[in-house]
Amino acid sequence: MASALISAADLSRRLEAGEPLKLLDGTFYLPTEGKDAKALFANAHIEGAQFFDIDAVCTPSDLPHTAPSPEIFAQAVGELGISAEDTVVVYDQKNLFSAPRVWWTFRMFGHENVLVLNGGLPAWLAQGFATVSGLQPAMPLAYRPKADLRTVFLADQDDVTTALDAGHPVADARPTGRFTGAEKEPRAGMRSGHMPGATSVPLSTLIDANGELVPLSQIEAAFSKVDSASPIITSCGSGVTAAGLSLGLHEIGLKSRVYDGSWSEWGRESADTVVVTGEL
Repeated sequence: MASALISAADLSRRLEAGEPLKLLDGTFYLPTEGKDAKALFANAHIEGAQFFDIDAVCTPSDLPHTAPSPEIFAQAVGELGISAEDTVVVYDQKNLFSAPRVWWTFRMFGHENVLVLNGGLPAWLAQGFATVSGLQPAMPLAYRPKADLRTVFLADQDDVTTALDAGHPVADARPTGRFTGAEKEPRAGMRSGHMPGATSVPLSTLIDANGELVPLSQIEAAFSKVDSASPIITSCGSGVTAAGLSLGLHEIGLKSRVYDGSWSEWGRESADTVVVTGEL
């Protein structure tokens, strides 16, 4: 299985060589961070990039940024000037926080030529590569998804319940304190804790000091407590950093499904789901 990562140096080289890569800034900030990802994109982004708004390219729902339908995805991606044959490179203003969610969304609709910038915009800047400001219009294209693989890449609450009852793996990407219930959730109306039987695999354990994905051996170690015999379901707060776990699993050759509703669905106060707290 080919790596889904591209380094800042390799991206720069390919852009200088004139390769027709389509760049997307897929940044998402948590509600508590108080940052405007699109405004920050307008201030500084890699030349030629477009902004992919996770909160806009989604199916309307009472849950945050629910995975888009093929029609919603095709409309949005076409408006960004991307065709099904293009090679897409997604990056993040942080490191590998939300760009994997965009990578996963493209793959869910059969778009395999999609890469994630390892280390995101910070890695690009750290190596001295330039950014530009402002917004530029894309040339709209007709986009038709090659496939609708939502059942392969997505898990819903029933899937998670079935998996947990059968002892199948569910990996939770949230920080340890949120998993144990020691820290409050960043969204209002949420209970604290985790699903009974879930395993804590904080996304931070897959990211090194430079904001890049750790070596494969460390990814394998991070998932050592998760049974890899079955496709692993990944979860988080709202289905964003769960895709980061799925990226790590992809790099070590394992399949996974993202629980799209994640804790925003399972952990909400109005849900009748079981929540447990305490040490791992």
